[in-house]
Amino acid sequence: MAKTVFVTGASSGIGKATVDIFQRNGWNVVATMRSPETATDLTEQNVLRLRLDVTESGSIQAAVEAAIAKFGSIDVLVNNAGYALIGTFEACTPEQIQRQFETNVFGLMNVTRAVLPGMRDRNTGTIINLSSIGGRMAFPLYSLYHATKWAVDGFSDSLQYELEPFNIRVRIIEPGPIKTDFYSRSLDLATQPHLTAYDAIAQKVLPNLKRIGETGSPPEVTAAVIYQAAIDPSKRLRYPAGGNASALLALRKYLPDVLFKQIVRYAMLR
Repeated sequence: MAKTVFVTGASSGIGKATVDIFQRNGWNVVATMRSPETATDLTEQNVLRLRLDVTESGSIQAAVEAAIAKFGSIDVLVNNAGYALIGTFEACTPEQIQRQFETNVFGLMNVTRAVLPGMRDRNTGTIINLSSIGGRMAFPLYSLYHATKWAVDGFSDSLQYELEPFNIRVRIIEPGPIKTDFYSRSLDLATQPHLTAYDAIAQKVLPNLKRIGETGSPPEVTAAVIYQAAIDPSKRLRYPAGGNASALLALRKYLPDVLFKQIVRYAMLR
């Protein structure tokens, strides 16, 4: 019997590539997104398109119930939906900060909460949370985005112990720079016209962010890692994925803070 994967943020980028790889490997796929009517290319028989906005609890519950009604159960959850709020912290409005956490952290938690009862009842399942190398290191202008990804990292790391008795595995996917619309459509740039004190740093960092995004790995690289994490029978927690993620994480782990910061300054502030 085919297993079922439930993917959030499936309309483009890593989410869409994840839907594609699971579908090709014979899984039932629940592809959720805010506007499923626009995903006209997702028409395979074993793909169910559903509306889900991770900031709306009603849409989460409705999508989970529809998925179970169609396929019987959810074996793997891929919490992929998210975006980046970019800009200096002082330029970010309280509303932007709230939305960043509502989507990247609370939305992820709420989808997980909706799926867990079924996995506990069946004593099996896998929760795959999309974090980032930015969940274990930091770059300028990403303070709020990093805050959410560090939260996802800590949440996932702790959750694995709670769910282990129920044979539910937790995975953290840590992509490096990925060449998707994350750097355009999935980005919120915080600016305040009257706040010019940070213009010098922004003028240095923003072109470098654009350059890094344009030279990143394709989303299919991360999708392949997500698929491997879904079928891996081990208790492994972390999976670096594309964009030189493994090398960057190794540098962050082994270099003293002062040396790693010099690398970041050279890459971002020149």
